[in-house]
Amino acid sequence: MMKSEIIQKAKFSPKIKTYILLTVAFFLLISIIGIPVLIIWFLGFGQYISKRYFENLKCVLTDRHLIFSKGAFFMVEKTIPLENIQDLTFLQNPILNLLELRILKIETAGGSNPHGSDMKLIGITDAEAFKQKVLDQRERIARPTSKKEAGPEGAQMLELISEIRDLLKEIRKGQNDQSG
Repeated sequence: MMKSEIIQKAKFSPKIKTYILLTVAFFLLISIIGIPVLIIWFLGFGQYISKRYFENLKCVLTDRHLIFSKGAFFMVEKTIPLENIQDLTFLQNPILNLLELRILKIETAGGSNPHGSDMKLIGITDAEAFKQKVLDQRERIARPTSKKEAGPEGAQMLELISEIRDLLKEIRKGQNDQSG
């Protein structure tokens, strides 16, 4: 298996900690059962969870994949092949706007979750540039211009296409020689 080349590592804004703290507090507040827990949440447990979540956030764009990991206690790591990415969308809400954060929602072809996105990246700094890098790399994979960009399978395919092209040229040349 070929080692992937890292194109960019995403950086996340520390404001994510505040976003998580406020978002969970909001849901605790609107639930009757959560109101007593809200006190514990603001006395330090919320800051601890938010800090752990932020420290475990990682997103890496490689030449073939987008790799994302997150979690406070239970870690989740997702690897999405770039050729499967169908849509990249920015989401915002009042809390995100207040904290100057954005969510980059990534949807894939044949995703296992038919009711939502496959990945949401909250608080990437310079999210617009990161989104553009992902799109550019996805385009390179979709339309490789060299054998190196195409990878081993793509290189074989490009070679086969080149051979077919050369054979067609020979056939055309033979037809022109016979008619002329």
